[in-house]
Amino acid sequence: MSTTNTSGRRKTAVARIYLGAGGGNITVNGKDYKEYFPTLPLQYIVTQSLSVAESLANFDVKVNVQGGGVKGQAEAVRLAIAKALVELNPEVKPALRAKGLVTRDDRMVERKKPGRRKARKRFQFSKR
Repeated sequence: MSTTNTSGRRKTAVARIYLGAGGGNITVNGKDYKEYFPTLPLQYIVTQSLSVAESLANFDVKVNVQGGGVKGQAEAVRLAIAKALVELNPEVKPALRAKGLVTRDDRMVERKKPGRRKARKRFQFSKR
């Protein structure tokens, strides 16, 4: 089996992954994923696509991720892994789709508007 290359995005995070046959090692930016994502919820998010497809120990994943925060990066990795699994085996797509792992979450931060403190926040109004 050759290596499958896909990418996933969430907010401003972009993850590029290389999925190949192996023993279940996940490397993120040169580190083990448990070291890069130290909390259990983030580790669960990263491995969610592999566990739904029941192929957690069948593949080695090498990830390059940049931009955004750790939550966005973890979700970008999850989407990239799901896309690679569907590319290798289209039969797992319904299971991944049922969990919502194949769809890109396109919610982004709203831009700051001119004359305001934030995107929607107004200055305090005081009537004297």
